[in-house]
Amino acid sequence: MQLNLPTSLTLLRIALIPVFVVVFFLSFKGANLLCSALFGLAALTDWLDGYLARRLGQTSAFGAFLDPVADKLMVAAALVLLVQAIPTALMAVAAVIIIGREIAISALREWMAQIGKQGRVAVSMIGKLKTTAQMVAVLLLLYREPVGGFPTLQIGLGFLVVAAVLTLWSMLHYLVAAWAVLRYEIEA
Repeated sequence: MQLNLPTSLTLLRIALIPVFVVVFFLSFKGANLLCSALFGLAALTDWLDGYLARRLGQTSAFGAFLDPVADKLMVAAALVLLVQAIPTALMAVAAVIIIGREIAISALREWMAQIGKQGRVAVSMIGKLKTTAQMVAVLLLLYREPVGGFPTLQIGLGFLVVAAVLTLWSMLHYLVAAWAVLRYEIEA
């Protein structure tokens, strides 16, 4: 395997996770800004590695595997930390929905790939909207402090609710898309 720029960016995103976690627990003025910036950098590399892989013709099976793993690890780490920082039922339920969906859909995609039906559970527009709402929510919640009159925490929680709803909707979308195959396997 030759390491290319898109895959290097994905590996950078994974390497940022422990740094992100440590910064989250630091207690200096501006730590929340640095933590938000690290998450923002990770989100940017998520977009950039996919763009560059397509643009430069550097897509690979390893990159296609690693990219969603890196995304899920960073988001799961952020959500777990946010549940600790904002210990509310809303935060916990949203985190469980988002992390649980990622596990379930990853398993569904893996199983569908094993039986040659991975096209039925390809990434959809609903999934992209979910990801966008989720990234905005996490960025705002990591920062948490009001900016001028902008209530970052409250808007972040609003985006988190939207992300959780889109998460359930996208999971339903994938399950419906895979239902014929699932039903056949259950009945067989």
